[in-house]
Amino acid sequence: MKLSAFEVRIGNLIVYQTKLWRVLKKSHVKPGKGGAFVQLEMKEISQGTKLNERFRSEDKMEKAHVEQRKMEYLYADGDDLVFMDLETYEQLYLPAEDLQEQIGYLLPNTEVSINFYNDLPIGFELPANVILQVVETEGVVKGQTASGSGKPAHLETGIRVNVPTFVNTGDKIKVNTETGDYVERAD
Repeated sequence: MKLSAFEVRIGNLIVYQTKLWRVLKKSHVKPGKGGAFVQLEMKEISQGTKLNERFRSEDKMEKAHVEQRKMEYLYADGDDLVFMDLETYEQLYLPAEDLQEQIGYLLPNTEVSINFYNDLPIGFELPANVILQVVETEGVVKGQTASGSGKPAHLETGIRVNVPTFVNTGDKIKVNTETGDYVERAD
């Protein structure tokens, strides 16, 4: 699907110079002389390189066709993470180093959406919140419960989250996967 440069949105995947790019920033520029243009900051998906490029209003871009597939995280296998397609039951191995920031929110049997471009996985989306168990946190000192500061807690996947003082070791909590913040105590 062809788009005008002015129709491109932040987060869109576009094909430019035969490569796949994600739009990170966009700004409209109307100089005193000449026509208006759009300045796009893009990141190339496979290499991770960034590019700042100007486009005129008549420039057309190809919006990438990305297919989303529901998959379930199964387990870590060495340096890879193993996912199973929920429709075909095929297993997919993705390098753990490519998903470093999201691994802390993955437990076995977590359902995720993996994005594919030309049958190659290019990333995945976690659920908005996950429930994780607190494996270590400080105890509450009597009289400190009124302060709203919170305390650090280590979760079962290895990440650290700041939690309210009433949360104890062994409690299950809901964590926002986008911000990494405590949401609420889970049952």
